[in-house]
Amino acid sequence: MKVVVQRSKAAKVTVDGEITGKITNGFVLLVGVTHDDQEEDAAYLADKVVNLRVFEDTEGKMNLSLLDVGGEILSVSQFTLYGDCRKGRRPNFMAAARPDQAARLYEAFNGLLREKGVHVETGIFGAMMDVELINDGPVTLILESK
Repeated sequence: MKVVVQRSKAAKVTVDGEITGKITNGFVLLVGVTHDDQEEDAAYLADKVVNLRVFEDTEGKMNLSLLDVGGEILSVSQFTLYGDCRKGRRPNFMAAARPDQAARLYEAFNGLLREKGVHVETGIFGAMMDVELINDGPVTLILESK
């Protein structure tokens, strides 16, 4: 699994003109799943995300986690994270998991985040989504389970 983490002051996702998820302070996560990913990958990344120390403490140092600041998560499925652009000009998405496997692991990942006490909003798996966010920093990190 691969997760792009963007620290955000506010974010929302809209599908067909309707807001399906909206947060204030926290993370926007773009979540991709590949063929050999398992629940262990989702568990590893959920733990990593909620404990990642990228929020400033009173001295202005990145020393606090999402749990420490009471942040929220907007989680968006993103199969294009596994797009291969090395050849030609059109991405190859063969490394992305099939929709049934990806949906199952994406939902498991979001459930694990919720079990850790984080409020999680989402888009709609497989839908065309408009994602708006105010990057904080900006701070953007890429996490992988492998």
